[in-house]
Amino acid sequence: MTAPSQHARSDKALVSLTSVGLTPVVPVNPTAPLDLGNAAARVSGAANKKEIEAALSQRLGRLEALQDALFADGRHAVLLVLQGRDASGKDGVIKTVCGAFNPTGVRVTAFGPPTPLELRHDFLWRVHQAVPPRGQVGVFNRSHYEDVLAVRVRRLAPETVWRGRYAHINAFEELLHANGVVICKCFLHVSQDEQHERLTSRLDDPRKNWKFRAEDIEDRARWAEYTEAYHEALTRCSTAAAPWYVVPSDNKTVRNLLIADVLMRAMEALPLHYPTMPDAVREAARDFR
Repeated sequence: MTAPSQHARSDKALVSLTSVGLTPVVPVNPTAPLDLGNAAARVSGAANKKEIEAALSQRLGRLEALQDALFADGRHAVLLVLQGRDASGKDGVIKTVCGAFNPTGVRVTAFGPPTPLELRHDFLWRVHQAVPPRGQVGVFNRSHYEDVLAVRVRRLAPETVWRGRYAHINAFEELLHANGVVICKCFLHVSQDEQHERLTSRLDDPRKNWKFRAEDIEDRARWAEYTEAYHEALTRCSTAAAPWYVVPSDNKTVRNLLIADVLMRAMEALPLHYPTMPDAVREAARDFR
């Protein structure tokens, strides 16, 4: 076996986030105060866009190499969970950050309202089926957390039902972790003003009209309720097995860089190896050259 993950490392030194004026996001600490105010959705002191894009490009290259090692190693899977308010940029992250991966080794699942069949099962039934197998990367556009967010805020189920789900989610994610799934959960934190601007652009641009939903207006009116729901979900379900990261998302390029960095660090921490060729195969190929 070769050294862990060395195949996914570049000889070129990685540009640190601090050198471009950013601070790496860290897991939510359930016992520490969590700021989900509008100011926390923005970053200050960041370098110019060109420098940030260069740092992002470098990390995307690393992710491509890491995915190759992940697939060859075959002992681990990676699950990126993206949650955020409407227009927070989940699709943009998938296009840019997850675009670094070979499409044959990544699966994106978008969770909408449950179907009649899914409603006849427990709320995690449809989610478990979408978990990536070992060697693969999975991406959730929204997730099982909708069952303690939208369900809670829109009062789709009584509190006696959704309140017990935090413990179920933690147990579910612990199970995945114990079976080799690395879970990175990112909350794309966007401010009210930025969300308003992005939703307005969907009204003004005919090419984006299809993205605007009446529910967007209703959910925006429940901003405070969603903030409370997100606060509880993030603090109660950020664990060592499946940490939550709050990613400032008013700046799209910064958002993508921070998420790419989280994903890269999680994958680099894995003891990935390219398997060696079996002796029998090596002997059979001895005269191939």
